[in-house]
Amino acid sequence: MSRRRVVVTGLGVVTPLGCELDDVWSAVCAGKSGVGPVQRFDCRDFKVRFGGEIRDFDPLPHLPIESKELRRIDRFSQFAMVAAHKAIIQAKIDLSEGDSYRYGVLVGSGIGGLDEIEQQHSMLFDRGPDRISAFMIPKLIINAASGNISVRWGLRGPNTAVCTACASGTNAIGDAYRLIQMDVADVMVTGGTEAGLTPMGIAGFARMGALSTRNDAPQQASRPFDRDRDGFVLSEGAGILVLEEYEFAKKRGATILGEVMGYGLSSDATHLTAPDPTGTGAAYAIRAALRDAGVQPDEIDHINAHGTSTPLGDIAETSAIRTVFGSHADAIAVSSTKSQLGHLLGASGGVESVFCFQAMQTETAPPTINLDNPDPRCDLDYVPFQPRAMKIRKAMKNSFGFGGHNACLVFSSME
Repeated sequence: MSRRRVVVTGLGVVTPLGCELDDVWSAVCAGKSGVGPVQRFDCRDFKVRFGGEIRDFDPLPHLPIESKELRRIDRFSQFAMVAAHKAIIQAKIDLSEGDSYRYGVLVGSGIGGLDEIEQQHSMLFDRGPDRISAFMIPKLIINAASGNISVRWGLRGPNTAVCTACASGTNAIGDAYRLIQMDVADVMVTGGTEAGLTPMGIAGFARMGALSTRNDAPQQASRPFDRDRDGFVLSEGAGILVLEEYEFAKKRGATILGEVMGYGLSSDATHLTAPDPTGTGAAYAIRAALRDAGVQPDEIDHINAHGTSTPLGDIAETSAIRTVFGSHADAIAVSSTKSQLGHLLGASGGVESVFCFQAMQTETAPPTINLDNPDPRCDLDYVPFQPRAMKIRKAMKNSFGFGGHNACLVFSSME
């Protein structure tokens, strides 16, 4: 059986720079940072007091839902639902028409409802077990984002979730792509979501030494591939895409934004939190994605890097790219938009995949900001400071997560 083609028709985001994709993309390309002091909770005694926070988030202007119902949905699921709504609107698809068993959802998250866990834990010890919310479990489970989207839009096809830490969003998109390829579904709403910027979240990551401690200069804290990087910036948000089978999309007259061409994944199998310093596992995933896409290494124009601003991770990713692409690596525009947004954990692959399609659509490689003192061990073209006008026919998204998870996607414009 020939492989079914998979295209993208809708994009939606919720980020520290906003929820309207065109505005967010303009801000990213302008080098604006969405990082700042945390305001949702008092963290004056914390080692790290800043992050990529979505301030004053109110789903109601963006999502047709009653406020009573929202109280039963955790923040991470709300992010996913808003991003999904925006992607569905852009796709101009009526999901109430046709065979609902051919429409599915697959959204990844690395942590799920951490906010709900913390609130209900306090309730348990302050007021006793009988005061725990009856909605606690359905709010916090990682598959709640997929489940809520399924219920809201009546999607009766595949309804699953993936949890591979910071690779979750990329794995979700890749797995959804496979489901359409294999003729299990015609439409998949997919991506990643995360709301881990909570007291326990920021304290836990800080305690393990993963976060930047630049409290005096938060907008300069996320500095991928820079010699003075000291960890990532914890952020929150969601990125959702509508994937469709090519003939299905054509038949309904959809505007096709691009194509998902290939998907590769692997495991480092070396350490639970540290990457393989040689980048061997990451290189395998990149090669696998290229092979799946039937694309030669010299056809890739742009990579939205994992680029978290960690001392080991940025070197390992650079090594992996050099290993796979050889001399062509110097001709690839490699951007880390985490320099503007921070690290959205399981949502990062979703948001950054959206950015890949924006890059192809607008013919613009976004900049990597804060690259003031390039690390000599990170020697690729990271598009420093300014966006670059360029033709981008094929783009790649890399994501790597705790647990040794490596995931890579290859995208193509429709030209």
